[in-house]
Amino acid sequence: MTAERKNMLDCFAVSPPGLEPFTAAEIASLFDPEKQAGDAAPGRKFLVQTGGVSFRSGEYGLIKANLMLRTASRVLVRLGHFYASGLAELRRKAGKLEWERFIAPGAPLSFRISCTKSAVYHTQAAAERIAAAVGDRLGGSPDVMKPDEDPDEAGPQLVVVRFFRDRCMVSMDSSGPLLSRRGYRLASAKAPIRENLAAGMILASGWDRVSPLLDPFCGSGTIVIEAALLASNRAPGLSRPFAFMKWPGYREPLYLQIVRELEEKKLDTCPAIHASDRDEGAIQSARENAERAGVSEFIHFERKALSEVQPPASAGWMITNPPYGRRLKQSRDLRNLYGSLGNLARERFRGWSLVLLSADPVLAGQARLPFNRGVVLDNGGIKVRLLHAAL
Repeated sequence: MTAERKNMLDCFAVSPPGLEPFTAAEIASLFDPEKQAGDAAPGRKFLVQTGGVSFRSGEYGLIKANLMLRTASRVLVRLGHFYASGLAELRRKAGKLEWERFIAPGAPLSFRISCTKSAVYHTQAAAERIAAAVGDRLGGSPDVMKPDEDPDEAGPQLVVVRFFRDRCMVSMDSSGPLLSRRGYRLASAKAPIRENLAAGMILASGWDRVSPLLDPFCGSGTIVIEAALLASNRAPGLSRPFAFMKWPGYREPLYLQIVRELEEKKLDTCPAIHASDRDEGAIQSARENAERAGVSEFIHFERKALSEVQPPASAGWMITNPPYGRRLKQSRDLRNLYGSLGNLARERFRGWSLVLLSADPVLAGQARLPFNRGVVLDNGGIKVRLLHAAL
């Protein structure tokens, strides 16, 4: 076996429910156009599964995936799998895994463990045995953070363990903070949409990245910022740290090489992107977020009520996430808002495409538009459906 093949990694890009096909398309575009030596294993590129996409890659591809995936939540590396029907067996077999590839001696760990139809069912006991196995192999005893703590820049290495019918799969998180945390959204309006969900909306909308795009309920600006990042070919992860940077074999020169390659591919132009909101505080937050994301020059922000919104000169896409009436606990009835949105679309936006997320089909029906029903997604625990109307 060549060193190149030996260093190949079994990876799994975790996707929010409903976004798996878009993550798969992103992974395909990562590897196919500019395949590098050792980037993807011959004959096996990727496999779409519930909850994400499996793929094989070298270190180059793993770094690139973390930097460039817009819809994924994190990228895991499969460390190993085995049968274990008891805690002693779990410790013994876990101790045979190559922990030294991903964990430095004494480095703190965090565990996320799920047990389904398995004899091992106590997650804390399982975490203790695996931590002991790491210590057996590396020497010392690693500090273990609480399982529900999300790693940050200075945080522990996350180990993801899944038991199903006594089969144990152990994975290492290569991402650290969720990939949706691009680093630009320090200022938020009420009920913000996650960055990777916004990116998924845009990809699912069919936006051609040439025509104008408008969001009349922009809030903290997530949708328009993600659109500008996509259209200007900016990798979303360029301004954040990753867990793989603390792995023993991490090669910083390779990371910097990839960053330079991605920086060189940025575009200096972008289609017209317009964002408005009736809340002045939301507009200010959105401007600040766009500045941190490096795309403020591409987005025109304006405080406007919905009734004042006018289309740009040519037809394009209106992509938005209007209030649902749940998370915000609004006292007023939102039916008039959706009715006004429908009237605005019919009267001023002929030839446009309207794409929105809806948690309530009754509310969406108030718009009286010919919506096509798209994928079902999860936005902060609320099931929402993507709706598309050709106006």
